[in-house]
Amino acid sequence: MPGINDQCSSQKVQPFTDLLRNVSGVQGYCIEVGNGIWDSWFMPMEKQAKTVCDQVKQMSALQNGYNLVGLSQGNLIARGLIEFCDGGPPIKNFISLGGPQAGVASVPLCGSSNLCHIVDNLIKADIYSDYIQAHLAPSGYLKIPDDISNYLHSCKYLPRLNNEHPDERNSTYKERFTSLDNLVLIMFENDTVIVPKESSWFGFYPDGAFSQVVPPQQTKLYLEDWFGLRTLDEAGKVKFISVQGGHIDISKEDTEKYVAPYLKGYDATVKKGNSAAHNRKVSPKLHR
Repeated sequence: MPGINDQCSSQKVQPFTDLLRNVSGVQGYCIEVGNGIWDSWFMPMEKQAKTVCDQVKQMSALQNGYNLVGLSQGNLIARGLIEFCDGGPPIKNFISLGGPQAGVASVPLCGSSNLCHIVDNLIKADIYSDYIQAHLAPSGYLKIPDDISNYLHSCKYLPRLNNEHPDERNSTYKERFTSLDNLVLIMFENDTVIVPKESSWFGFYPDGAFSQVVPPQQTKLYLEDWFGLRTLDEAGKVKFISVQGGHIDISKEDTEKYVAPYLKGYDATVKKGNSAAHNRKVSPKLHR
């Protein structure tokens, strides 16, 4: 499943799907949610995750295990497959390209189409209201640093996905997340869509301020191991990768170096959304 404002048949996603097949030698599938672009904006995130879960469980080619490649917003749907999809086939490797893993501090830009006028009007409303949460997908992972109380109380998707509620931590989510063989987190150095860009590594602004980004290993999410990121990292299974380029603008060379090695060895690869060198962990260089 592609990212927001995109679909499997687009001029960007279709060639990338073909590239992944070619460089990995593995059959892969791009999974659409609903009708593509429209539903990427207006279907709530939890419904998108359930829709994809239902599709994956029906795909016989995936039943012995598969790898996930996520693009942008598609990474949060991919994580919904990992953590929420009861009875789904096992997921081996998860490669996240420009995913808003720790949320975004602003809604992604849309454009000037009629669809975008609807988006803009919704954004101007109360982003954490029940209505907006049910009708604007990015509201499910919008994390405003100086409005954390409302975020935790009213945001419907990301607080659950990241196991952020102290009294509602779900051990099953953690168990499923830590079952991954590898987690590859790719951040784009010139990304202006994911704000802050370090969210692609689970870094984010400190609560209460739009100030210097807190590196992933210094966040409460990591230190208290809410859903298993620290467990995976300490087991050597997390790769923090930084590449040149804007949002989801990955070169063929970087695709072959950082993505393709994790697609080999399993029956199939599903694309969502959006050696020593291959297994190296790039130390976070988080600063703004």
